[in-house]
Amino acid sequence: MSDPTPSVILLDGGMGQELRRRSSYPASPLWSAQVMLDEPHLVTAAHRDFIAVGADIITLNNYSATPQRLARDGDPALFSTLHQAALAAAMQARDESGRKVLIAGCLPPLVASYHHALVPDDATCLHSYRQLVEAQAGVDLFVCETMSLTREALAATTAGVERQMRVWVAFTVDDGDGTRLRSGESLVEAAHAVAAAGAEKILVNCSVPEAVTTAMGELAETGIAFGGFANGFKSVGGLKAGGTVDALKAREDLSPETYAGIALQWAAQGAEVVGGCCEVGPAHIEALAKRLSDAGYRRLSP
Repeated sequence: MSDPTPSVILLDGGMGQELRRRSSYPASPLWSAQVMLDEPHLVTAAHRDFIAVGADIITLNNYSATPQRLARDGDPALFSTLHQAALAAAMQARDESGRKVLIAGCLPPLVASYHHALVPDDATCLHSYRQLVEAQAGVDLFVCETMSLTREALAATTAGVERQMRVWVAFTVDDGDGTRLRSGESLVEAAHAVAAAGAEKILVNCSVPEAVTTAMGELAETGIAFGGFANGFKSVGGLKAGGTVDALKAREDLSPETYAGIALQWAAQGAEVVGGCCEVGPAHIEALAKRLSDAGYRRLSP
């Protein structure tokens, strides 16, 4: 007989904004990747804090270390160095925690978050994602994060699946219409496309919580395992390609308890995975872990 107890996997929160709060250096176009060079101990500490409050999965801090972003904003020669440093920081945090959490590799937008018009051609996407998969050898699974365009998500999925890796795809949806990607494409159609390519779970991330709630309702009808992790920005409209996160402002109405209550609703909608993105820190994940426990959710092994 199957266990009727509802279950859920808890992700960590947003590393980039958490590191901005902890770092003594100004923001740069490379976002959090620069921290891997200047203050790697902060990355290990942030991972460790997310694990301590209950995260089952931590994600590598390599979001901005793509070939395209390094060519534009930094030094392409640092590609391997940054990824190895990110992997080392996550592994150190896991070892020090004593918990058997999984480490997710990150396959991010190649050029810029939210700007689907800047996605390279398909051949370039696939080549770059293959490089990213190779650079993160040793992770337990891959999360394709903040995908705003179906074909970019398909390239990232293909690069991971062809290496026999588990792949979860996280789409970012229109903040005013959680049924559509920021490209305008249907979330449901995008979900079916990447699932057909081998994606194991479909997530929605880096969108306002209200849009994620709408998206969870859409994905619940697909029959595909799904989940969500929202951001806490007022708006992402001010972030230009190559710009810094200083252009974005955090909402003041998303306390840890408030965010946890919203994410608990996603679990009630059938989400198997919940967590947080930008502006969602360890206190939010701690509150979410408690709310899930109080509501009787069993923690599912990733």
